[in-house]
Amino acid sequence: GQLPAWLQGILLRNGPGMHTIGDTKYNHWFDGLALLHSFTFKNGEVYYRSKYLRSDTYNCNVEANRIVVSEFGTMAYPDPCKNLFAKAFSYLSHTIPEFTDNCLINIMKTGDDFYATSETNFIRKINPQTLETLEKVDYSKYVAVNVATSHPHYDSAGNILNMGTSIVDKGKTKYILFKIPPSVPEKEKKKSCFKHLEVVCSIPSRSLLHPSYYHSFGITENYIVFIEQPFKLDIVKMATAYIRHVNWASCLAYHKEDKTWFHFVDKKTKKEVSTKFYTDAMVLFHHINAYEEDGHIIFDIIAYTDNSLYDMFYLKNLNKDFEESNKLTSLPTFRRFVVPLQYDKDAEVGSNLVTLPSIATAIKEKDGSIYCQPEILCEGIELPRINYDYNGKKCKYVFATEVRWSPVPTKIIKFNIQTKEMLHWEEDHCWPSEPIFVPSPDAREEDDGIVLTCVVMSDPKKAPFLLVLDAKTFKELGRATVDVEMHLDLHGMFIPEKDLKTETE
Repeated sequence: GQLPAWLQGILLRNGPGMHTIGDTKYNHWFDGLALLHSFTFKNGEVYYRSKYLRSDTYNCNVEANRIVVSEFGTMAYPDPCKNLFAKAFSYLSHTIPEFTDNCLINIMKTGDDFYATSETNFIRKINPQTLETLEKVDYSKYVAVNVATSHPHYDSAGNILNMGTSIVDKGKTKYILFKIPPSVPEKEKKKSCFKHLEVVCSIPSRSLLHPSYYHSFGITENYIVFIEQPFKLDIVKMATAYIRHVNWASCLAYHKEDKTWFHFVDKKTKKEVSTKFYTDAMVLFHHINAYEEDGHIIFDIIAYTDNSLYDMFYLKNLNKDFEESNKLTSLPTFRRFVVPLQYDKDAEVGSNLVTLPSIATAIKEKDGSIYCQPEILCEGIELPRINYDYNGKKCKYVFATEVRWSPVPTKIIKFNIQTKEMLHWEEDHCWPSEPIFVPSPDAREEDDGIVLTCVVMSDPKKAPFLLVLDAKTFKELGRATVDVEMHLDLHGMFIPEKDLKTETE
C-alpha cells in the first residue's frame, strides 16, 4: 500500500519485552523488562527500530544474570550466600520498597523531552530517535508520591497533569494531582521543569492503609475526574510482602461489597466538589474521555465487575492454549456516567437529578449523597484512544481493540458514540495493539486522519507488521512488515516531525 505524504514522524511504543534472565523468570507478563520500539515515517518509507530500556533494573539484572530487582508480580530475593547481617538488613530495607525503574507502560512528553513511564515514582528520559536511555527522574524528589499513573493528561498550554498516591505521609494517605510545566523560565535554563512541579490539590484517601489502585483519570475543561475504586492496596501487607515471600500484587484486593466514589476537583479553585457521588463496585483501568454539558459532567470509562484481568497475565497462564483456556470472568464494558454538578437542592429523595436526555441516572439518597448508574454503550473493548484534540470536550469516536472474553485483542474497532455504529479491522492470526489516531494536517472533522497499530502474529511463520488505516473508512492504506520478532506492547504515542529535536540540537 501507500502512506499519506503528510505522515512524517515517529510512532513510539513501550511494553514488556524480556521475561527470562539467566535461570530466573518473571511471574507476570506486566513485569518483563521494558522494550521500546519505534516506526519512523519519512518520505513515504518506514524504518523500524527496537531497544531495551537500559534502566538501573535492567543493568542490575543483566549483570547478576538473574532477577534481583522486584517487580509488581515478582518478588526478588538477595543473594543467598550473603552473611546473616546483610540478609537481616535487606529485609528491613524492604518495608517501604525501593521501587523499580523498569518503565514499561507508556511514553510521556514533557516540553521537548520524552520519558518512558510506569506506575512507580521513577520515569526514564529517552531519545525518541535512537531509543537511547537517558537520565532517571524520581517524582518523589519533587512531590510526596510513592506511585504515579502512566497516563498523564496535557492541557492546551502544554502542561502535564498527573496523579500519584502519597502513602501514610505525615499520618495521612492521599491522592495528589500535580502539574509539570512544559518549559522553565529563560534564566533557569539549566534547571529541569520538574523543579517547577506544582501540587494542584490532594484528595484524602477514604482509608489510611487501603488506598485505591488507579491506572488513569479524567479531565474536562474545568474539572479533574478521579475515581476511587474498591480495588485497593493493603499497605501493611505490602510492607511485609518481602518477609512473607509473596509479591506486591497479592496485596491488591477487590472489595466487591464496597462503593466506588467519584471525585471532581475544580481546576480553578483547586477544591473538590462537596457532594458525594458514588456507584456500585467496579474495577477500571482506562478512562476514555470526559466533558461538561449544562451543569453535568459526562465521563466515559472501560470497567469490569471483577479484577480477573490482572490474574490472566501471570505467565503460568500464558501457555500454548492461552486463547482457548483463559476466559475473562468479567467483560470490559464501555460505561457512560452523567453526573449533575448543578441540581435542584430541594429535589425529592429518590428522584433522578440528570436533566440531559440520557439513560444514565443520578438518584438522590436520604443522606444527600447521589447514586449514579451508567449507560452501557458497548462491550468487549479495551485500550481506548480518541482524537486527543477532543480530550475534555464532547467527542464522537473511540478507537480501541476488541477483546471479548479473551484478554488478547483480535480486532481493532472504531466506535461511533452517537449512532453506536462500529467499524472493525481483523485478519486471521492477528493480535493488534492499542490503535493510535493521528490527525491529518488539514483536518476539518474529528476522524480526518489515520489509525496506526502494531500487529503481532499468533502464527510463528508469519511476520508482524505495522498497519495504517484510513480513520474515516477504516480501510487499509498500507502495512510495513518487520522481519524480527515483535512483542505485544501496552501504550505509546505518535510524535510528529515538528516535535522532534533535530540531531544537532
